Amino acid sequence: MATPTMEKADKAPEPEAGFADSPYITATFRIRRFNPEVSDESVWQDFQIEIDPKERVLDALHKIKWETDGSLTFRRSCAHGICGSDAMRINGKNRLACKTLIKDLNPEKPITVEAIKGLTVLKDLVVDMDPFFQAYRDVMPFLITKGNEPTRERLQSAEDRERFDDTTKCILCAACTSSCPVFWNDGQYFGPAAIVNAHRFIFDSRDEGGEQRLEILNDRDGVWRCRTTFNCTDACPRGIEVTKAIQEVKRALITRRF
Repeated sequence: MATPTMEKADKAPEPEAGFADSPYITATFRIRRFNPEVSDESVWQDFQIEIDPKERVLDALHKIKWETDGSLTFRRSCAHGICGSDAMRINGKNRLACKTLIKDLNPEKPITVEAIKGLTVLKDLVVDMDPFFQAYRDVMPFLITKGNEPTRERLQSAEDRERFDDTTKCILCAACTSSCPVFWNDGQYFGPAAIVNAHRFIFDSRDEGGEQRLEILNDRDGVWRCRTTFNCTDACPRGIEVTKAIQEVKRALITRRF
């Protein structure tokens, strides 16, 4: 009877050049720290970590907090660019930490991370969002209608929906408002995010509160404070044409056509 034999396995292929090494790199994260219980001044602190450059800045912050310094404080929730809670200044630009890849930031140099500007820093990367959300509430970001409650849904054509489709994408991350130099200098300004959310309802064919919102934004701290620097449009992680929306609200105020 023949004895079964195993064929000799082929020799494993040699790894391609550049792939044999570990994918991890040593990256330096320079984080602006602030703890009101310790000092009235903020300080920069460097953290060196081993991390895959294809990871996100949020992953790096998690690694620092979980493995190096548990006192590091920042906001995050969904970690997928939907909740908007982890907006911060990364290498001088407003970004979502969960959408920013380390490899896109030139990790050979220190990566700076600090809180967004224009809002009071509570601790490390966490700011007081109350003024931001108060401006949002002030523009009445909800459908206003008159008459009796309808017995069926309010229908809208695709063309009417397209009119304000862009401004429905706002996730209230405050990246646009906190990138605005007018807001930096005067926190009373409504800011781009509030105007964007007013736009979303002003141009909604089902809404009947457009005139009220326009009067609110006609205030000295309203839409006319915009200086059209396009910082807000550049900062928006959702790609909303923020400056365009603000100009459309200005035009509606002049012509009363919307």
